[in-house]
Amino acid sequence: MQKSAPLITPVLIAGCTIILISFAIRASFGVFQIPIASEFNWPRAEFSLAIAIQNLAWGIGQPIFGALAEKLGDQKAIILGALTYAAGLVLSSFAVTPEAHQLYEILVGFGIAGTGFGVILAVVGRASSDENRSMSLAIATAAGSAGQVFGAPVAEFMLSAMTWQSVFLVFAAVILAVLAMLPMMRAPEPVDRSVIEESMGTILRRAFRDPSYTLIFLGFFSCGYQLGFITAHFPAFVTEMCGPILPGGALHNIGITTTSALGAVAISLIGLANIAGTLTAGWLGHRYSKKNLLAGIYLGRTLIAAAFIMTPITPATVILFSVSMGALWLATVPLTSGLIAQIYGLRYMGTLYGIVFFSHQLGSFMGVWLGGKLYDLHGDYSVVWWVGVGVGAFSAIVHLPVKERRLQAA
Repeated sequence: MQKSAPLITPVLIAGCTIILISFAIRASFGVFQIPIASEFNWPRAEFSLAIAIQNLAWGIGQPIFGALAEKLGDQKAIILGALTYAAGLVLSSFAVTPEAHQLYEILVGFGIAGTGFGVILAVVGRASSDENRSMSLAIATAAGSAGQVFGAPVAEFMLSAMTWQSVFLVFAAVILAVLAMLPMMRAPEPVDRSVIEESMGTILRRAFRDPSYTLIFLGFFSCGYQLGFITAHFPAFVTEMCGPILPGGALHNIGITTTSALGAVAISLIGLANIAGTLTAGWLGHRYSKKNLLAGIYLGRTLIAAAFIMTPITPATVILFSVSMGALWLATVPLTSGLIAQIYGLRYMGTLYGIVFFSHQLGSFMGVWLGGKLYDLHGDYSVVWWVGVGVGAFSAIVHLPVKERRLQAA
């Protein structure tokens, strides 16, 4: 009897570690929204634009780093990503104008691209067996959620002991430390290097002519919009909208004494719930239609967001929303990347997923930027929430016509 391939491999362990650290730092930026804006007396839109630019640069950089990994090798792409990430954080720590922050966040965004899903999931996918691939992608994605669990509270704690500039410098050192995992990041090379250019051009033209690829691209927009807006603005939203944390109450008794702390904990709860949600999505993705699962996830997000903003905002509803939305948070990633691998193959999964991910980051840019812009105009986030509900419903619909069969050469 043939022995089944192991699920946990050195590549998966290394990939999870790199994504965990990268996303812990990325998920913490919402915590810096109020401290930075208060120190320099900036409108909320200024720092929001910096985070929005970071998300857009991440989206632009994702297919670039995917192609670099396929051209030069995975390890070189990850090294370049970590160095760029650290440089952006160090320069941001010395920035004193909105324009400087916005410029340096381009480097941070490219750094996230080089140490995030596009590059890492492609390596994990190639190193996994067919029977384990869906679950391996889910585990690597869940590592990003684990980073989110720790990122915001750690940043909040560090801000109580040091300046935000010092926190950025510490984060720069931490992202460079992930390079110690690189010797484990080795996956099989699928084809000879001499045919990379021709093969990439062929598969890209084939994908661009396929309506299903366009629908996946369009559908990923709302995922980015919702995640970008919530990550960047939810801590500030919670701080301003919730009533006081009452002494002797349930939240106060477990150490949550301010709405600022509640905002950071909410981001952590989203990440914690999504560990289970993403792993469940990976398990289901090996057994059921990925496109139907994606449609269901987007519909669930839409209903949860609509219910949240139509009810009074209290600490209890914040926690309920965080857990509910968290269960669906990054569950789209293993299903979307797995769907691309299923239809177009593994060889150029990094580049093809990177292009689709650009739509995700366009959504992130809009969610983060509109959040700050409309807040400054109206004094609240209501319009931004309802736009998120609309684009979520759109994504649920556009995934239904996707054809999941393997696309063959003409």
